[in-house]
Amino acid sequence: MRILIVDDEVRLAEALGQIMIQNKYITDIVNDGEAGYDYAMSGIYDVVILDVMLPKMNGFDIVRKMRENKEKTPVILLTAKDEIVDKVTGLDCGADDYLTKPFSPEELLARVRALSRRQGEVILNELSFGDLVLNLSASTLFCVPKSIRLGLKEFEILRLLMSNPNSIVTKEDLLLKVWGAESNAEDNNVEVYISFLRKKFSFLGSNASIETARKLGYHLEENKK
Repeated sequence: MRILIVDDEVRLAEALGQIMIQNKYITDIVNDGEAGYDYAMSGIYDVVILDVMLPKMNGFDIVRKMRENKEKTPVILLTAKDEIVDKVTGLDCGADDYLTKPFSPEELLARVRALSRRQGEVILNELSFGDLVLNLSASTLFCVPKSIRLGLKEFEILRLLMSNPNSIVTKEDLLLKVWGAESNAEDNNVEVYISFLRKKFSFLGSNASIETARKLGYHLEENKK
C-alpha cells in the first residue's frame, strides 16, 4: 500500500513516515496544504493521513476539494483539537476517520488497515501465483522447497503483479506506486528490477514467469510443466 502523510510538523511527519515504512507501506510526506492536495489528487494513494492545521490550505478544505473533484481516496484527519464540532466538520467534509493528537502508532496503523478493508482490499499475509507464495510480512518469496528474501522494490513490484494476476501492470503504474511521483526513476529502472525478479524466479525453479507486454508493461504467466 502507498500512504500519503500531510503534516507541517516536520518531525512528527517523519516519525509517522518511519512507522509506515517499518510496516512495509510505501510513504510520501509533504508539509503544506497546497502540495498535500496536489499529491492526494494524483490518485496513487491507498490512504491519506492529513493534519487539519496546515499552511496554505487546511485539512478541511483539502478533503472537501478532493470529494468535490471525485477523488475517493480514504482520508484520516489528524488534529490537536478534541472538540465534537471539529470532528463533525471533518466528517461532513468527506473525511473517513478522525484521530486526535496525541495518539498511539498502533491505533493509527489499525485505522489504516480498517480503511483498506473498507476499500475492498482484503488484508492477507501472503499472495500466491502458480507455485510461488509471497509472504507479505517477511518480504520472502517461496517456491517449495526453496525461498528467497526480496529487496523493498522487488517486493513492491511483485506484490503489484501478484495482486493483479489477470492484468497488465504498466510501467507508469510501477514508477508511481513503487518509486513515487517525485522520483527521477525512468523505465530502465523498472526493467532492472524486473530482471532481478526473473533471476530469483529462475533460482527458485518456479513455473511462473514475468512476461513483457510490448509498450504496455508486465504480467505474470504460469508455464505448465
